[in-house]
Amino acid sequence: MTGTRTETDSLGTIDIPPNAAWGTQTQRAIDNFPITGVSISHYPELVVGLAQVKKACALANNELNGLPDKKAETIIAVCDEIIGGAHHEQFVVDVMQGGAGTSTNMNANEVIANLCLSKLGHGFGDYAHLHPNDDVNRAQSTNDVYPTAIRLAVLARIKPLIDIMHGLTSSFDAKGAAFDHITKVGRTQLQDAVPMSLGAEFRGFATTIREDIQRLSDLSQLLTEVNLGGTAIGTRINAPANFGETAVAHLRRITGEPLGVASDLIEASSDLGAFVMFSSALKRVAIKLSKICNDLRLMSSGPRAGIGEIMLPPVQAGSSIMPGKVNPVIPEVVNQVCYQAIGNDLTVTMAAEAGQFQLNAMEPVIIHKVLETMGSLTNAMTVLRTRCVDGIVADEARCKSLLENSLVHVTSLAPVIGYEAATKLAKYAQAHGLSLVAAADSALAEVDAQRAKDQLTKLTEGSAHG
Repeated sequence: MTGTRTETDSLGTIDIPPNAAWGTQTQRAIDNFPITGVSISHYPELVVGLAQVKKACALANNELNGLPDKKAETIIAVCDEIIGGAHHEQFVVDVMQGGAGTSTNMNANEVIANLCLSKLGHGFGDYAHLHPNDDVNRAQSTNDVYPTAIRLAVLARIKPLIDIMHGLTSSFDAKGAAFDHITKVGRTQLQDAVPMSLGAEFRGFATTIREDIQRLSDLSQLLTEVNLGGTAIGTRINAPANFGETAVAHLRRITGEPLGVASDLIEASSDLGAFVMFSSALKRVAIKLSKICNDLRLMSSGPRAGIGEIMLPPVQAGSSIMPGKVNPVIPEVVNQVCYQAIGNDLTVTMAAEAGQFQLNAMEPVIIHKVLETMGSLTNAMTVLRTRCVDGIVADEARCKSLLENSLVHVTSLAPVIGYEAATKLAKYAQAHGLSLVAAADSALAEVDAQRAKDQLTKLTEGSAHG
């Protein structure tokens, strides 16, 4: 449809697309913030969180006699549609914006108001019958709506993240069981160290991820404390008595989350410590995940001129010039996601520090980066599990060959023949390209050959039986 409709606010008139359910403040935000190209609808959990807050507030306003039944019922009906996934295309402002989220809140207020007007038989912009500020935003401020909605968005996104973490640990555990019988060289500082089982290595990966599941779940609960009802700076100005408690009670029922009103609304309106803690936990997951991917790449390196203990699934050709080359592209992309998560955590840290007095205007970049990290990590771990870990195959012959040609059993000789003698044996074997057994046979090694050979035989037999 061509043409526009014109609306007027305190700054003057502005043209709006005729079918757009938003109004003047949203349109000005579209013009003012062409920053990332990522609209708030990119994060459906955020849009749903906004609608859940607006529904809870409409219920509270109606219960406290601040909003007539017909208006409340219509606002609630529209919010239910948005919660169900409808109208998200109308949430168009860039996720990065000045104003501490005011443009996001007004985008929600205007869209809900205009959709209500349509249901009531009026045209978009005919706010005399139902107003974005006076009705949809009644007893609220951006400064309590937006912080509450972004917390709901994170709480909604945590379950998929934790689910895939459980799935990834299950895959590593399964490989651990499958590889338990394979003895290999364990390494420290990229140098041969002591023998271990390949299965134990993979179970270690599982534990590395598993131990952070509960941490993330626990830290997410910090976000259940909300400042709804505090309005502008936590003083409850323009909100009736008990509005916050009433609205949050409705919000608990709507979301199923154990939400509570902050004990100090002044503090809760400006402090973003919960996001700092949660983001830091996401960074911890990313660091661990990246280290695992580094190990998988090294263990599969070669395949003939590297370590080559495992073979990753070949998911695509690795080169435009080298025929037959296959690269570890899945661990590589997960590494990159992890680097992004680590950088996002620094952004969250700086933004949380940047607040002044009774508000932090940097909340938009915080929720953008936290949700981005959660989504990317969820997708990355899904891909890592399904397109890499589940298809990993061990090269048993290669593991055995590397073990037999290494000197890692020398550590177990130290208690038998002494540390100094074991050191001489290892150096002699390394210098002459011999196995430990062959080195022990040489008088030049100057060790108790028979005791060393007996111990090595026990170790070798033990390795052969897993």
